Amino acid sequence: MRRKTKSCCSPSCRPPAARRALPALLAALLALSGCGGGKEDSLRIGAALYTQDDTFISAMAQDLEGLVREAERETGKKITLFIADGKSSQSTQMNQVDRFLARGCDVLCVNLVDRTAAAVIADKAEAEGVPLVFFNRQPVAEDIQRWDGIYYVGADARESGELQGRLVLDAWRAGREALDRNGDGILQYVMLEGEPGHQDSLLRTEYSIKAVTDGGVEVEKLANETANWNRAQAAARMAQWLEEFGDGIEVVFSNNDDMALGAIDALGDTPRDRWPLIVGVDATAPALEAVAAGQLYGTVHNDGQGQAQAMIDLALALWNGEDPAQAVELAEGNYVWLPYRQVTLENLDGFWED
Repeated sequence: MRRKTKSCCSPSCRPPAARRALPALLAALLALSGCGGGKEDSLRIGAALYTQDDTFISAMAQDLEGLVREAERETGKKITLFIADGKSSQSTQMNQVDRFLARGCDVLCVNLVDRTAAAVIADKAEAEGVPLVFFNRQPVAEDIQRWDGIYYVGADARESGELQGRLVLDAWRAGREALDRNGDGILQYVMLEGEPGHQDSLLRTEYSIKAVTDGGVEVEKLANETANWNRAQAAARMAQWLEEFGDGIEVVFSNNDDMALGAIDALGDTPRDRWPLIVGVDATAPALEAVAAGQLYGTVHNDGQGQAQAMIDLALALWNGEDPAQAVELAEGNYVWLPYRQVTLENLDGFWED
């Protein structure tokens, strides 16, 4: 789907005489400046990330770069990928989106810092006629429906919570005596949560515990705290809980792997037989190593490479004016959902990257 090239300046700000001479002048300037030049021969994708400090998002960026090179070889098309790190600042990300549009990007892929900003970004993209793919951080349905050039690529956070909870439920059923340290028949846990109000954080927190209680296990929450998906913050929270609850912590639920690894950092030299069972979400490379080492009981694979592939496939289809439903499997017309999968030591070999 190629949009019409827009000029880098507005004709309305010119006096009438200059306006009459503007078309020829603009044609020359565009040819020299590259502001929209070469659009028919080169696909330009702007990818705005909420932060590259997040291990999962950083890995997705690498996947995008590799898949773009692969798509170039397969299609013979020139594809230019611009990646911008929002550094957890929505105003920074908004400026990056503006620059992507100004430099003539054909498709925008946005991993929102703040999901409430989706409407503003959607309106900017629509004004320029540029298809927009939100990914990994899901806007509300109303923002996806603002116009027909908006899509979402991600995974169902509710499913990740359910699968994480089932990891713990399975461990309880397989070795209740070892997990129930005080023998009271109740599972005592702490919860490391992502950003306050973030959809993934809320759903993973709710449905991980629901999966355990639906399995007939009584639970007791000792503490929960926000750690903003961050390993260092999680380590600090876990250190406080270890001082307060000590061996009373039987399970650590973490909304993502980075925070689970932070909990492992806090345990440090604590004898392994006194460690609580720890579970995460994402199946990042460091988390898989922790599973292999017996530090992390399990995690839930979030298919970042699959999401990256779906974005590239969508971008190519939209740029070529093709039906995106022929390139990716769409749900409700605008959504691409990738499934989650449980990861434990038993099936770990299937998740190592080649």
